[in-house]
Amino acid sequence: MSDSGPVFIGIDPTAGDPQITYAALDGGLRVLALGEGKLDEVLAFVVQHPAALVAVGAPQSPNAGLMADPQVRKPLGLPPRTKTWAGCKVGEYQLRKRGILIYRTPGQEAEAPRWMQDGFRLYKLLRKEGYASYRPGREDRPRQVLEVHPHACFTVLLERIPIKKDTLEGRLQRQLLLYREGVRVPDAMRVLEEITRHRLLTGQLRLDGQYSHDQLDALVSAYTAYLAARQPDRITMVGDPREGQIAVPTGDLRERYS
Repeated sequence: MSDSGPVFIGIDPTAGDPQITYAALDGGLRVLALGEGKLDEVLAFVVQHPAALVAVGAPQSPNAGLMADPQVRKPLGLPPRTKTWAGCKVGEYQLRKRGILIYRTPGQEAEAPRWMQDGFRLYKLLRKEGYASYRPGREDRPRQVLEVHPHACFTVLLERIPIKKDTLEGRLQRQLLLYREGVRVPDAMRVLEEITRHRLLTGQLRLDGQYSHDQLDALVSAYTAYLAARQPDRITMVGDPREGQIAVPTGDLRERYS
């Protein structure tokens, strides 16, 4: 455990079966851990910390069908008697309408992809270990968990849609953003200095210090957990608490991101 107190953990279940990527930051935004493992291994890493805020990049539960409820639709400006957007949770709709493409969570757990099912199981296991849903200002709850979406996190921090994460440019952009935010990761501009004509022509290009997109997703999730604890005014909770809200790291959520 970090000497500075609670740790801030980001978990990205989307890496694929059986590996889940995770990252941990301390109160000084130093990277305490960056790894991957099976669900039980990730859980074992998390629960060893007496105090932690955990951000999971997956939905908490299946779609509860709230977007089909006229009483939910009307305040959102949607025709109450139609079913448009009924396939989304409220938070998923609120992000999608802003240009932030996010998954659609199905209504039945068995219909969800494997990574979502891993997420559902992870939330259940964390709650059995005493992790409560995130509430700002609740220092009396040393173990809390919140839902995040890494793409949404990068979008609101950049104030624009990021470059595709599976490209070199997209990974450099994300790592540079984290570095700018104060996360203790290698400066992506120094990574660029390693690219030379000779190295490219001879196939000797090694980008030491450049993280994978799964690692970057876990890191931005951990950073969002840090902000939720230390700067809650920089967090906006979207969605309906009855089906799980999504935390995004901005206090000023824009109407549209492009």
